[in-house]
Amino acid sequence: MSATSPSEQPAHTPPAENLSIQNLSVSLRGRDVFRDVSFDIQPGEFVGLLGPNGAGKTTLMRAALGLIAAKGNSSLAALTAADRAHAVAWMPQAREIAWPIAVERLVALGRLPHLPQGARLTPQDQAKVDQAIDQMGLQPMRHRAASRLSGGEQARVLIARALAQDTPLLMADEPAAGLDPAHQIATMEIFARLAQEGRSAFVSLHDLGLAARHCTRLILMGDHGVLADGPPDTVLTPDLMAQAFGISVWHQQTAQGPVFQPLEVL
Repeated sequence: MSATSPSEQPAHTPPAENLSIQNLSVSLRGRDVFRDVSFDIQPGEFVGLLGPNGAGKTTLMRAALGLIAAKGNSSLAALTAADRAHAVAWMPQAREIAWPIAVERLVALGRLPHLPQGARLTPQDQAKVDQAIDQMGLQPMRHRAASRLSGGEQARVLIARALAQDTPLLMADEPAAGLDPAHQIATMEIFARLAQEGRSAFVSLHDLGLAARHCTRLILMGDHGVLADGPPDTVLTPDLMAQAFGISVWHQQTAQGPVFQPLEVL
């Protein structure tokens, strides 16, 4: 089947906000993971999701996407699968690539929601793939088998696939995990740039320093719900960090921007 032109493809109208969650609750094996979580993510926001292990960060993201059963409402979960693929690109925490597909072809899978079944990539689609490969510094390995790359390199390939999907919202579960410091910073800068361009990013993070420097807003999970939601300097406070993580912290505004460092276990 030949590719249709962009004007022939069906139009998809995303909601005004890129994600709206109202009174979302999840219970697993008779235990409340979280209760009555509500928030919106607007275009232009880079939102970091923080919390200790077991606080429900991954569960919240999966419930927001409609991947697991939940009570309450999520604007993404209410969409059809086709419309959801146009509204959000999702990068889960599990990221091992088991099949020997070339990096370029794997990144190109991000364009599938935009193509009629069986259609080939248009020049516009290929441009999105090339841009994502360049953004993640994958040009030297674009023809290599993705399964033969290191874990960090595979993570960058999967981020590139999500970028190639070119959706209003990008959601990623621990996207910086396994990356070296340079690629952690570069990835966070890419997500921040998406927000500056009018899209939005919603990512879970354990690196509080990266969150402090790059996110426009933080949501802190704990005690079966949201402990705090706001700009980084209102969430990364000593009291909230002690409550959520049981740690002391050092947080300073410098000429190079905010610097945040966990210090000791309390």
